Amino acid sequence: MQVRALYRHPIKSHGREAIERVHLTQGQTMPWDRVWAVTHEATKFDADQPAWASCHNFMIGSRTPGLVGIWATLDASERAVTLTHQDLAPLTIQPDVAADVARFLDWVAPLCPASRAAPTAIVAVPDRGMTDSAYPSISIMKTASHHAVADALGVEITKERWRGNIWLDDIAAWAEFGWIGRDVKIGDAVLRICESIKRCPVTNTNPITGERDTATLDILNSAFGHQNFGVYAEVIKSGDIALGTKAEVI
Repeated sequence: MQVRALYRHPIKSHGREAIERVHLTQGQTMPWDRVWAVTHEATKFDADQPAWASCHNFMIGSRTPGLVGIWATLDASERAVTLTHQDLAPLTIQPDVAADVARFLDWVAPLCPASRAAPTAIVAVPDRGMTDSAYPSISIMKTASHHAVADALGVEITKERWRGNIWLDDIAAWAEFGWIGRDVKIGDAVLRICESIKRCPVTNTNPITGERDTATLDILNSAFGHQNFGVYAEVIKSGDIALGTKAEVI
């Protein structure tokens, strides 16, 4: 196996960015992945005592599909993110700066339907990416599993709709579910596979247009007998990985 693609998502559910290499650190998420999250009017996130909170406290693509069409570019040295969407002008912000948060809320408003709770703020937790899992995880996807779903759908779909961190080639579809409880060595890093990822309606949404255009969940259930795609893993040994890096189950 080898690494086919790497992605990070600086602002949870508000854009993804393809990268070429990354250093993984034991016990942590992928660097700069889901560092920030966008709260809404009904959030229970406590900004005075920031701690990990479930995705229901934030603006997410399963409830607001237009957000899925956002892409991101991170300037780590400036803690700045440039956001693009086919229907909006590009926006560069520093999510920790109050004035920039106000600009972001104005920018994203056209993508947020009035029937849903409106976005209210951008928040972060020190040294903790706001992953969907309650533990610091990295998601691993397989190209063959993606092609299996696309073939069952009978249409081409892009892998970005799965919002994965690490994509692996050269292994049979769905083999990843047999790795749960085992370790995978990717370059110098070692990750322990924790659980499969049960998918939500965000996977039905086109990552370019931000419109729901497929029945991904229906086909997972009807053609494969489950609603899972990809696996969550924890980094148990730090190391560098890059596009083309070899991976093996150990």
